Amino acid sequence: MIHKRRDGHPAAERWAEIEEMAKNRGHSHVRTSLAAKLLQRNASPYSITLYTILLFALSIFIFVFYSKDILEDEQKKHLFPENESQRLPDEKLWGAPYSHGLHPCVKPTAKYKASQGLDRYMTVKSNGGLNQMRAGITDMVAVAHVMNATLVIPQLDKRSFWQDSSTFSDVFDEVHFISSLQGDVRIVKELPKKLESVPHARKHFTSWSGMSYYEEMIHLWNEFQVIHVAKSDSRLANNDLPLDIQRLRCRVMYDALRFSPPIENLGKKLVERLRFQGGRYIALHLRYEKDMLSFTGCTTGLTDAESEELRIMRENTNHWKMKKINSTEQRNAGLCPLTPKEVGIFLQALSYPPSTLIYIAAGEIYGGNIHLSELKDRFPNVILKEMIATQEELRAFVNHASQTAALDYIVSVESDVFIPSYSGNMARSVEGHRRFLGHRKTITPDREGLVELFDKLETGQLKEGTTLSDLVMQLHKNRQGSPRKRGGPLPGLKGRARLRTEESFYQNPYPECICGPKSGLQ
Repeated sequence: MIHKRRDGHPAAERWAEIEEMAKNRGHSHVRTSLAAKLLQRNASPYSITLYTILLFALSIFIFVFYSKDILEDEQKKHLFPENESQRLPDEKLWGAPYSHGLHPCVKPTAKYKASQGLDRYMTVKSNGGLNQMRAGITDMVAVAHVMNATLVIPQLDKRSFWQDSSTFSDVFDEVHFISSLQGDVRIVKELPKKLESVPHARKHFTSWSGMSYYEEMIHLWNEFQVIHVAKSDSRLANNDLPLDIQRLRCRVMYDALRFSPPIENLGKKLVERLRFQGGRYIALHLRYEKDMLSFTGCTTGLTDAESEELRIMRENTNHWKMKKINSTEQRNAGLCPLTPKEVGIFLQALSYPPSTLIYIAAGEIYGGNIHLSELKDRFPNVILKEMIATQEELRAFVNHASQTAALDYIVSVESDVFIPSYSGNMARSVEGHRRFLGHRKTITPDREGLVELFDKLETGQLKEGTTLSDLVMQLHKNRQGSPRKRGGPLPGLKGRARLRTEESFYQNPYPECICGPKSGLQ
C-alpha cells in the first residue's frame, strides 16, 4: 500500500534507529576509554580476557547490524538497478505526447440528414465482452442510419465466457442514448407488440462491409418490416466510409454510449481516490486472465498443472477454433500477453520508480497473488478496485463482468498513462478514446521485440540496468500515443482478407473525428 506520513512511518523509524545507534556508539566509546583506564590502573589476566571478549562481541554485533543494511541495499540495487542519473524527468514519464493542436470534431456536415425509419425496425443481438459490444452497437447505429431504420435497444450478450445477465440499461444510460441520437437515428426501447409475431429477416451481415453493401440490403424492406441482426461485431468497414458516417460512429462511441449512472458515479470516485493516494497513476490492463491465456495458448511462467488446466478449457470451448497451440511459437511472434513479471521488468526499464501507483484494470488474475507478486516485488503500490472501493459499493456489480469492466474502462481512460499487456478489444477501445480526448499517453508494448530482450535476460546475455533501459526506450519511442493517421491493410493481401488486417477505427479515429488547428469543423 501507499506509504503515508504518520507516527510509525518507516522513514521516521529508520531515523530513530540511526539516532539510537549514534548514542550507543558514543556510550561505547566512553565505556571503552574507561575500560582502558581501569586496565592501566589494575590489569589482571582475567580482566583483560573479559574485556577483550566484550569488545569482540560488540564488534560482531555492529558488523552484523551494518551487514544486514548493506545486504538489503545490494538486493534493492539488484532488483531496482536504475540510479537517479538514469531517472527520466517527470514530463518524460508522465507527459502526454505533443498533439499539434489536434482536437475532436464530430459535428455532421451541412448535407447530413437524420434517418426516419418510422415503419422499419432493426433488432440487434450484441455479442462478446463489454468493448466488443460497444463497438458493435456503435456499428449498428450507423447501419440503421444507412438503411433508414428504427433501432430497437440492442440485447446484450448473456452467453459469453462471463455469463453476465446485465441488460442494456444496467450498463448504459438508456435515456441519454436515445435522446442524444434523436438527430441521427430513431431509437425505441422495444419492438411494437403488433410486429412481434410478423416474419423477421434474420441476417448475419457480412463483416467489414461498406456503404454499397448496406445500400443493397435496403431491398429487404420490400418484404419485411423487421430485420434481426444476430451479431453486431465488426459489421462496418474501418475505412472508405463517408465522413458523416464515421463522425456518427464517434458521436455514439464517445458520447451516446455513456455508462449507467451507478457505474459513472463509482468510476469517478475510484479515479478521485487514486488521485488522492498517489496523485498520478498508471492504468495497467493486465490481460493475464484465465480465458485469455487459454484462448491464446500462452503458458510462460505457469506450472504444468496450470498449463494443463488451460489446455482442457480450450479443448472444451466449442467456439474457439484453435485447439493445439505451440506456446513458444505464440510468444516469439508477440501473440501472448505479457506476464506480471515481464510487465515489472518493462516498467522498470522505462524508468518508472518503484513507488509508482499502478491500477490493475482487469478481471481476476490467473493464479492470484502467486503470479501478481512478481509485479509487486518491483512495484509494491499495485491497486485493485477492491482496495479502493468498499464492499457495499461493489456489491451491486458482483457477477456482472460487463459492469465491472466498465469501471476499469473509466479509470483507464482517465489515467495519466495507460498500458495494455495485450492488444484486445479493451486495449484498442481505450487507446482510441484517449486519442480522441487529446492523445493522452498510451504506451503500447512491442511484445515481439520485448520477448527477445526477456529471453536474453534469462540466458544471461543481457542484464537489467542502463543497457536494457536504453533498448526498451528505443523500442517504444514511437509507441506512446502520438498523433498518427489510422493504419491501412497489410501489403500483399487481396480481397476481403485485407480488411481484417486494417487498424480498427475505434483504436484510432484520426483523421475523420480529429481535426487540425486550422479546421473550421468541430
